Amino acid sequence: MSNEAHASPASTSLFRNKFYQTVLISNIFLQIGIWVRNFAILMFVTDKTNNDPLAVSLISVVEFAPIFVFSFIGGAFADRWKPKKTMIWCDFLSAVSVFAVLLTLIYESWQAVYFATFISAILSQFSQPSVMKLFKQHVHPDKVQQGMAMFQSLMAIFMILGPSLGIFSYHQFGIYVSIAVMGVAFLLSAITLFRLPADVVEDKSEKPKTNIRQELADGFKYVWRSPVLRVLGATFAIAGFSIGTIQTLGLYVVTENLGKSKEFLQFLLMVNGVAMLIGGAAVMTLAKKISPQMLLAFGMTISALCIAGMGFSHSVPLTLTLQFLNGLTMPCIQIGINTLILQWTEQSFVGRVNGVLSPMFMGMMVIMMSFAGVLKKLFPLVGIYAASGLVMLIGAAILVPIFKYKKPAPAANTNMEPSTEPS
Repeated sequence: MSNEAHASPASTSLFRNKFYQTVLISNIFLQIGIWVRNFAILMFVTDKTNNDPLAVSLISVVEFAPIFVFSFIGGAFADRWKPKKTMIWCDFLSAVSVFAVLLTLIYESWQAVYFATFISAILSQFSQPSVMKLFKQHVHPDKVQQGMAMFQSLMAIFMILGPSLGIFSYHQFGIYVSIAVMGVAFLLSAITLFRLPADVVEDKSEKPKTNIRQELADGFKYVWRSPVLRVLGATFAIAGFSIGTIQTLGLYVVTENLGKSKEFLQFLLMVNGVAMLIGGAAVMTLAKKISPQMLLAFGMTISALCIAGMGFSHSVPLTLTLQFLNGLTMPCIQIGINTLILQWTEQSFVGRVNGVLSPMFMGMMVIMMSFAGVLKKLFPLVGIYAASGLVMLIGAAILVPIFKYKKPAPAANTNMEPSTEPS
């Protein structure tokens, strides 16, 4: 089946595409649930543990560790299962798990908040590859990068509003109401997804029967045979190492470097979100003029410099400026990555390619987040942030050899082995 078989025409506006409309609305509900979860739980845990670095870093570990463990399996099953049904069930089960945690909290077991994040992260590994698969089916290849930019803009809006929403919910209504808001948001997302076009029934009569182990192996082979996807995998691992090192330390930049209260973290993230919104809009206008490889390398280079700078800075204006610049180029990284995956992956392998590449990022990220609390006790913030920036710069440098490759023609990759011809 061609990856264009069900895609809307190139002349059709993305906002008139029923699939795209539905996924955007669903994502709004998901973002509400995720941001309330992230900040209500962060505030709750810091209050309960008196800002203990290990307890704070554990929040991120339980969020990202399941992604590393389950993305291999989730990607393979996403290629097997019907994507619409998979997405609905994942959001519904996320809502159920959140309400179960709420019941547990009522009986005074506060550590259960980690469980809500843990289950949600597992289910997302089955849902996210399904979104990418449907994107491949229902969005014209010429509009993929523009579509990703619009998604990035939505995420940027929640980078602005989300932290305040989560902190407001926790301080005004407490952890019980905040957890309930999460559950309702996930449930509304599941209901919205019923608007998606019916799942395509693929003709499997000509396909040889395979088991899940063989399909996982085929996913690794597919990535290894593509020069672009292979380099992207290495970049993923390096970026994961860099980001994981500092992922849980933003709170200490605020309290130690800047001498502010922990609530000031929301303003750093709001600045980042405003910048991401502007950056996403800029990428939308330049989507057809710049290759995703160039976007990704540019974004990582600027991010590396900003990360190192934030470690050195003890000035609020300077830190906010660096955060703004970092957010301005963040859409380049995320849009570049997603566009490369969709451009260089045959539709039947989208789930497995995601399942191979994501663990490379998440694995290194989780490892470094697990050590973040220990690193914080052994080294100064400036050293940790400088090292993180240097590693990110290395990740940008290794992208240079794939600048020569242009996206393959939509119908070029009809067999398992991806195109390896440079421009």
